[in-house]
Amino acid sequence: MELDIFQIDAFADRVFAGNPAAVVPLKKWLPDATLQNIAQENNLSETAFFVKNGEYYELRWFTPETEVDLCGHATLAAAYVLFEFKKYKDACIVFETQSGRLFVDREGDLLSLDFPAWTPKPFPVPERLVEALGAKPVETYATRDILAVFQSEAEVRALKPRLRLLAELDAVCVICTAPGRDYDFVSRSFAPAVGIPEDPVTGSSHCTLTPYWSRRLGKKSLSAYQASARGGELFCEYLGDRVKIAGRAACYMKGTAHLPD
Repeated sequence: MELDIFQIDAFADRVFAGNPAAVVPLKKWLPDATLQNIAQENNLSETAFFVKNGEYYELRWFTPETEVDLCGHATLAAAYVLFEFKKYKDACIVFETQSGRLFVDREGDLLSLDFPAWTPKPFPVPERLVEALGAKPVETYATRDILAVFQSEAEVRALKPRLRLLAELDAVCVICTAPGRDYDFVSRSFAPAVGIPEDPVTGSSHCTLTPYWSRRLGKKSLSAYQASARGGELFCEYLGDRVKIAGRAACYMKGTAHLPD
């Protein structure tokens, strides 16, 4: 069996930046074990698979270790493949996912994700988190993820967390954030519990970050930078129960995957 496969750098305007995701278009769903094996073979933080279903596309995301319920950069990468290589004509793509119906709009050279907003709930800073991060945030919040707020961008950039301890926390992702020097806010995201030590650029973390920073800064439109080694730029908008997360993408590689029959 031969499958098209693409590697897309998401939230980047050039290759070797942003967050790389593999995208595998399918005519029908393969067994879950096969999808997991493909993701493990790719060894990227996420592999996206989609299948056309009428006017919509069913979309799923896999890390090298497990399936996840929401992934921003791989959704952006899948939309980029549809627009650039599958000649999708409309300005909006609708994906059916575990997190409900997601929309991706093409706005010039930006792809804009319409995602759920996750309102962060405050809770006391846990000592286990301080020990894992090697630094104490000023505030912590919870959604699906843990949001750790620091006073400065320099503190976030300097973090060298103990990943084994982070993996033991009850969260998919630990998001560390602070006000930015050149952007409204910066962040870094760690998800060792699902096989991702540090994610280069995390769309889904901005489902939590956007409501937090919108309320804190009193503005709906926000510029964001994920301060990983590769780095990525995002443009966010808070819409109440939804957020818009926009960015660019670049194709690094396209090819053929050869699977046993």
